[in-house]
Amino acid sequence: MVDEIKKKFKVLRLTHCAENIGELLEQGAQKNLSTLQTIHRLLDLEIEKRRQGKILRCFKQSKLTEQPTIDQFNFDHHPSRKKQKAVILGMIDLEFIHRKMDIILIGNPGVGKSLLAKTIAYASTQAGIKTLFTSAMDMINQLVAAQENNTLLSKLKTYQNPDLLVCDEIGYLPLGQQGSNLFFQVISARHEQKSTIITTNLPFAQWGTIFDSTTVATAIADRLVYNSEILVMEGKSYRKRA
Repeated sequence: MVDEIKKKFKVLRLTHCAENIGELLEQGAQKNLSTLQTIHRLLDLEIEKRRQGKILRCFKQSKLTEQPTIDQFNFDHHPSRKKQKAVILGMIDLEFIHRKMDIILIGNPGVGKSLLAKTIAYASTQAGIKTLFTSAMDMINQLVAAQENNTLLSKLKTYQNPDLLVCDEIGYLPLGQQGSNLFFQVISARHEQKSTIITTNLPFAQWGTIFDSTTVATAIADRLVYNSEILVMEGKSYRKRA
């Protein structure tokens, strides 16, 4: 009978139920559990295994190479971090994703923008939220290549679909006309639909140097600022503190 039940579990794709039913039946008999209690434990195990599997998939799909947590973020490094501590900790609860808000982190190189963005992204994967981390240039290079290969619509979805997109290091290199237009397409599709985190070394007034024109820069900034949390991170490079 157990073998037949295992087969039916597999047909229903209840893999973990099939793998563990024998062991849990034995435990139930030893602990004098009722049939309903044993079934309850079996289903709890299936749910938990699926949750863990989803978290693992989210992390792999995110393209993160690190697993930073907020305890690694030194709030004592600069007063601007302390001043915005409550806001930063609020970001880790990920409510902004459910509200489809954006986050813009502005500051000089080395002040912790990327670390904070990665920390939020990692927390998002651990909550089972579809997340993607990319640098601005890598995203644009991927989209330009897709445009040349006539696969642009498919590649655009890669960046438009995640519930959280982290686009790191905007401003270090100009994107040109083609890159600016592609970036606009990503942001425009995500506007009020998904959440985006942007890290940049340039204030909004200088975004015209990143994008092909002030018009495109204004259109992108308007969409990002409309429903967003903006943090200006100050101080000297944390990497050079020694």
